[in-house]
Amino acid sequence: MREKCGVFAAKTENAARKAYYALIALQHRGQESAGISVWKHRIRTVTGRGLVSEVFRNGELAKLKSSTAIAHVRYSTSGSLNETQPLETECCGMKIAVAHNGTLTNFRLLRERYESHGVKFRHTVDSELLGISFLWHFNETGDEFEAMREVFNEVKGAYSVAFLFDGKIIVARDPVGFRPLSYGFGDGHYFASEDSALRLFVEDVRDVKPGEVFLVSEDGVESKVLARESHHHCVFEYIYFARPDSTIDGVNVYSARVRMGRELAKESPADGDVVIAVPDSGRAAAMGFSQVSGIPYSEGLIKNRYIGRTFITPGQFYRELKVKLKLSPVREVVEGKSVVLVDDSIVRGTTMKRIVAMLRGAGAGEVHVRIASPPIRYPCYMGVDIPTRHELIAAFGSVENVRKTIGADSLAYLSVDGLKKAVGRRDLCLACLTGEYPEWAFRF
Repeated sequence: MREKCGVFAAKTENAARKAYYALIALQHRGQESAGISVWKHRIRTVTGRGLVSEVFRNGELAKLKSSTAIAHVRYSTSGSLNETQPLETECCGMKIAVAHNGTLTNFRLLRERYESHGVKFRHTVDSELLGISFLWHFNETGDEFEAMREVFNEVKGAYSVAFLFDGKIIVARDPVGFRPLSYGFGDGHYFASEDSALRLFVEDVRDVKPGEVFLVSEDGVESKVLARESHHHCVFEYIYFARPDSTIDGVNVYSARVRMGRELAKESPADGDVVIAVPDSGRAAAMGFSQVSGIPYSEGLIKNRYIGRTFITPGQFYRELKVKLKLSPVREVVEGKSVVLVDDSIVRGTTMKRIVAMLRGAGAGEVHVRIASPPIRYPCYMGVDIPTRHELIAAFGSVENVRKTIGADSLAYLSVDGLKKAVGRRDLCLACLTGEYPEWAFRF
């Protein structure tokens, strides 16, 4: 599973340079491309494939001197791999740049409708539709807030989005609040997918409310909540995607992950000698499991942080070699021990199977796998890349079948109720776990 994107926007001195550092802080949300758009009498955009440091390494930032910028890191779930953001588009004689995190569920329907009115789309990615919809309705209303009100009425799905338009920044979070978005202020006005990126610059930070729209211009900042549906925040932000030092809708991610491990230990104790984590995503939950179970926690798997995203894995031998290069067991920790292995999730099961085998090869007597989330059984349509259902190991089989497949001595998942208790919110989107999709996103 991979998060789709991270967005940033700022009205401040040296906005492009601050956007660069913010994108580095958001790099975990997307590693395929990065880009920055600024306003300097017109929209100027620099984007490229690769990590932030790779895209902006030859003096590109010097071309983007401005006090107004939006920025983006992308992991693609729709559209061409060559589609970088912020993307530029135009409609009704006006131009706009768009940075978007999420997925639009009625994209094809609306695109065909706009094309029937003569609108020419430049891109394959669904994010362009947000810009087209805004410009179309701004042309009708002449008001940014009224245009966004119509966008909310028209566009369904998940979107935390930043527009650069006519020297202004418009930032919005969809009425359900699927994806995270934060606002910070101090020496300027800042927006980012996670507040951890904003704290590089300011300390006064809050969540953007579902259905809230910000308009930032030379005259200052104005915000309005224009629409509100039942909140369905993506639960996997807390389980896996967000940085542990981020706080999303009032819940600290690290603390939530520790509580997941604690609830898991209460629900599914294990008879072990040592608790270890699959780094880095399972570490906080493993510590919580250790706290409740009383089984000591140790670093039993060491992660090589220099295995790049471009590592080529053309065959079975090389795929297994990549796992061995990326994760290495500490024999002194696991040899002769009953090991409790904690991770955040199991998707296809192939990596977990190799890790269990690796631990046995390092001398572990038993391997008890504990997963700090319920089984993933359904696809996501709100901006998360989940394999098709037939690829999900838990989609059709029992927990026992999954256990046999990965080769563990025992396997247990956190329950849905335990997950809700750990996060401390009940207004969560759990569709990938339960198959119950929020109705608003498909009301078209």
